[in-house]
Amino acid sequence: MDSTRRERATLALAVWGVLVSQVLLYPGVSDLVTALGGGRGEYDLSAGMLFLVAEFASFVAFSSVWGALSDALGRRTRLIVAGALGGAASYVALLALATLPWLDATFGAVLAVRLVGGAMTIGAFSLSITMLADLSGGNGRNMGAAGIAIGLGAALGSVVGGQLTTIDPLAPLYASAASLTAVALLVTTVTDRTPDSTRVGVGVVLKKLAARPAFAVPYAFGFIDRMTAGFFALVGVYYFREAFGVDAAVAGGVLALFFVPFALLQYPLGSLSDRVGRFVPVVAGSMLYGVAIVAVGVAPAFELAAALMVVVGVFGALVAPATMALVTDLADSGERGAALGGFNVFGSLGFLAGFLIGGVVADAVGYLPSFLVVGFAEVAIAVVALRAVKRLDGIDAAQTPSSAD
Repeated sequence: MDSTRRERATLALAVWGVLVSQVLLYPGVSDLVTALGGGRGEYDLSAGMLFLVAEFASFVAFSSVWGALSDALGRRTRLIVAGALGGAASYVALLALATLPWLDATFGAVLAVRLVGGAMTIGAFSLSITMLADLSGGNGRNMGAAGIAIGLGAALGSVVGGQLTTIDPLAPLYASAASLTAVALLVTTVTDRTPDSTRVGVGVVLKKLAARPAFAVPYAFGFIDRMTAGFFALVGVYYFREAFGVDAAVAGGVLALFFVPFALLQYPLGSLSDRVGRFVPVVAGSMLYGVAIVAVGVAPAFELAAALMVVVGVFGALVAPATMALVTDLADSGERGAALGGFNVFGSLGFLAGFLIGGVVADAVGYLPSFLVVGFAEVAIAVVALRAVKRLDGIDAAQTPSSAD
C-alpha cells in the first residue's frame, strides 16, 4: 500500500472513530438523558432534543473556526489530536456528573458539558475530512472514503450503543471516551501534508469564502441531507421505540439498516461521481432519498418500515459523497479547510434543524407529519437547485481529477 492509500485509510479510520463515539449515544438517548437527570418520562422527546442540540450548537459555532485556523497555521494533525482528547474528556465529565447526589439539579451542567464537548469533537471530525481532501486521487474517491467511514462508524455506533444501553444507560459514555482517545493516538501516525498555500490569515480565508457564492449550492444540499440524519437520530429512534414498542438494542439495529448500505456504497458511488459528474448523484439521488424517507413514515408495519430504512441508506449513499466532492471541486487547495469547515457548519445546522423541526412537529402533530416535512424538504431542494447543480457540474467537471491512487 503506497503512502497516499495508507494515509487515506488512517484518516478514514479517524473519521470512523469520531462517528462511533457520537452515535453510541443515539439509540438509548432517552435512557441516558434520564440517567443524567433530565426528562419527565421514558419518551420525553424535548429532553433528548436538548441533549443532542447542545452538542450540535457547538458544531455550528466551531466547525469553520477549526478549518480556518488549520489553514492559517498550515497544521492539522495536532489540532485533530487536541479535539479528540477534548471530546473524550467531555464524556468522562458526564460520567462524573452522573455520580453527584443532587442529580436532578445537574442537567444544566450536563448541557454545558455537551457544548464544550461538541466544540472539541467537531475539530477532530472536520479536520480529518479536510486532510482526506488534501490527498490526491480524486475528490470523489477521497470523499467516498470519508463517507464510508461515516456510515460504518454510525452503523457500529448504533448497534453497539443500543446493546450497551440495555446493560447500563451510562455504558455508551465509557465507550465514546475510549473511541475518541483511540482517534487521537491514531492521527499521530499521519504526516501533516497541509499545502503551504493554506498559511494565510483566518480573515483572508473567510473573505475568500464570502466572495464565492457558488458554495451556497452544495452547502444547501449538505444542510438538507444532514437534517434528515438528525431527524432519524432523534425522532426516528423515538418513533421506532414508541410506535413499535422496541427496546434500545432493536432501535440501534434499525438505524444500522440505514447506515450499513449508506456506508458500503459511499466509496463506489463517490468514485462514480468522479466519472459521471455530480449532477445525477446529487439531484436524482436527493429526490429518491426524500421519497424513501416518507415511505418509512407511512409504512404500516415494523418489518416494512425497517426494510425501507435500507432503501433510504442506498439513496443517501448516492447523494453524500458527490455533495462533499462538489465542495472540494469548487475550492482552491488553500481554502479547502475553510470550505469544508463551512460545509460542516451548514451540515451541523441541518442536524439542528432535524432535531428541532422533527422534534417540534412530532410533539405537536405526530410522527407522520414530521416524516412528510423532512422527506419533502429533500425533494424540494433538488427541484429548486437543479439548474444550479447542472451549471456547477459543467464548470467543475474538468477540474476533477480522474486518476486514482
